[in-house]
Amino acid sequence: MSEIRIGIFGASGFVGGVLRRLATGAGMEAVCFSRRAQPGFRVFSGSGDFSGLDAVVNLAGEPILGLWTAERRRKILESRVDGTRRIIEAIRGTSVRTLLNASAIGIYGDTGELEVDESSPVGDGFLAETCRAWESTAMEAAEGGTRVVIARIGFVIGEGGALRMIRPLFRAGLGGNLGSGRQWMSCVHVEDVAGMILWALRNPDVSGPVNAVMPGPVRNSEFTRALAASVRRPAVFPVPAFVLRLALGGLSHVMLDSSRVRPGVALRLGYPYKIPTLPAALECANTKK
Repeated sequence: MSEIRIGIFGASGFVGGVLRRLATGAGMEAVCFSRRAQPGFRVFSGSGDFSGLDAVVNLAGEPILGLWTAERRRKILESRVDGTRRIIEAIRGTSVRTLLNASAIGIYGDTGELEVDESSPVGDGFLAETCRAWESTAMEAAEGGTRVVIARIGFVIGEGGALRMIRPLFRAGLGGNLGSGRQWMSCVHVEDVAGMILWALRNPDVSGPVNAVMPGPVRNSEFTRALAASVRRPAVFPVPAFVLRLALGGLSHVMLDSSRVRPGVALRLGYPYKIPTLPAALECANTKK
């Protein structure tokens, strides 16, 4: 099939930058949008911006890192819902046939020992509620005949993101389990997040939620061992759960909640993983530093 023309929101971010590179390398035309002027980006004004585009990818939203004050929670939620609604309004009456909207596996809440997939119910908590509102808004585009894909992204491994903050601690020999270390983590390399997005855009059989995670979730203790091994250091300094809760407040749920998530759609429809295992993903991220 002929390559598609895509618009990208959030192209200056961790995942968005890789997506832009892979799309361009695949011969696609990628138009990057921003809500403020910056080099290489088109300022998003709404009406008429998507003329000639086949698909729009929305990765934009207020970062969740930092203390979750009431004001921060409001910004996190509104940036996603309001931003997505503006994109949907701009899609109407254009050539855009697909909207791929980001979300997160936080929508499942704390899964404990239960393995979940795209058919599982929404969980509880601020992240789950935010993702539910974000996804519900994105699905409004389907009412106008647009194919909507929701990428529920896991813990992303690569040269940026949270790993950029964690890796220096491990290199200094200060890494260790978070809390009990028994909570599940569902990770994914950034190349596979971007790759799965492009795969979904090209594959008309993909619609609705798609878990962007590796095939095998791991416990936090296994993640700790693998990360320590990738930087050739021991990991002997566990961080108690109460310390994380005191230091991070609501954000501690991201570190302590269990996320045992299976990529059901990707496995069923045959997404070709580039980096399917945690050790390979960490080693890849480490060698690029």
